[in-house]
Order: sequence, then C-alpha cells, then structure tokens
Amino acid sequence: MIYIDDNIYDFDLQFALQELSPQRREQALKFKHELGQRTCVLAYLLLKRALHEEYGIDESPIFEYGEHGKPSIVGHPEIFFNLSHCREAVACVVSNHPVGIDIESIRKFSPSLINYTMNAVEVQEILEAERPDVAFIRLWTMKEAHLKLTGEGISNNLKQVLVRSQKKYNTVECLSKGYIYTVCE
Repeated sequence: MIYIDDNIYDFDLQFALQELSPQRREQALKFKHELGQRTCVLAYLLLKRALHEEYGIDESPIFEYGEHGKPSIVGHPEIFFNLSHCREAVACVVSNHPVGIDIESIRKFSPSLINYTMNAVEVQEILEAERPDVAFIRLWTMKEAHLKLTGEGISNNLKQVLVRSQKKYNTVECLSKGYIYTVCE
C-alpha cells in the first residue's frame, strides 16, 4: 500500500517528535534544517499509520539495516517497506514482498547529471520530451526505486539499472504539486 503526504508543515513538529521511537527521533534531530526534520518525522509517521492500517501494529517500529543501508523492521521480517521524501512530500510503501519507492521534486537538472545517470536511449527520451525536467525525474525515480527495492543503493552503473530490470514500475506525476514518485515491485 502506498501512502503520500504533501502537508509537510501541517503538524506540530515538537509534538510529533514524541510519537517517534528514540532511534528515529535521534535520526530526525540530526537534520540541521527544519524541512529535513519534518520530512524525516512525517515519513516515519506514515509508516506507523501504514503498519496500523495494514497489519494492526501499534508499537513504534525499530529499524535494523542491511549491508547497503536498506532498513527493515526488527521482529517483522514478513513486512517490507520503503520511505522517501523531497521538499514537497513524503512517501511510504508497505508490502508483503520487497518493494521500493522514490519521490522527487521536479526541478532543473544539469546535462552532466543526465550523461552520468542515463543511457543513450534515456537521454534521447529526455531531450525529446515536451517537459525534459519531468522526463528526467520520472526516469530517476524509477532507477532509485529499483535500487531501494534491491537494497543496492546508488551504484556506479546507473545507466543500466532499468535496462536489466524485469521489475514492475508504477510512476505517478503530481505536476501541480511539483513532484513525481515511483513504486518498484
């Protein structure tokens, strides 16, 4: 199940911090800027909501991390989840099988970033798009969601991520709100 929240400033941050596990509270407070703290807190609160609604779990989850930093919930190996956030929104996905999600702000990009992250077919798709910024972010969220699903993290072979993939991608473009997200299963 996918949960998205783009009301980043519509909650009391100090109160919400008390709703977090000590582990997540410490992580949230490491962000120097309020936006980072808010998105970290809100993503965790979305996960808590998802765990309650989908699995009847009411305790605050504690995370453990895989080799490349992929989180899992201590005591619940049957539950797979992923979190992501950008300036405009936060995203959470939970499932009974491995899953990845990425959410990104639609923004300008540099040609060097395209050349570093995209293969020739993808570069052509971006450059020929009516909205190259949207095309780039759509492809980027697909790549990152894939890497988050597999637990690989950002790799040196970004150009080939989608080429070798047999995964299912669901991309949603929220153009009026300024973000795009992709779920990879």
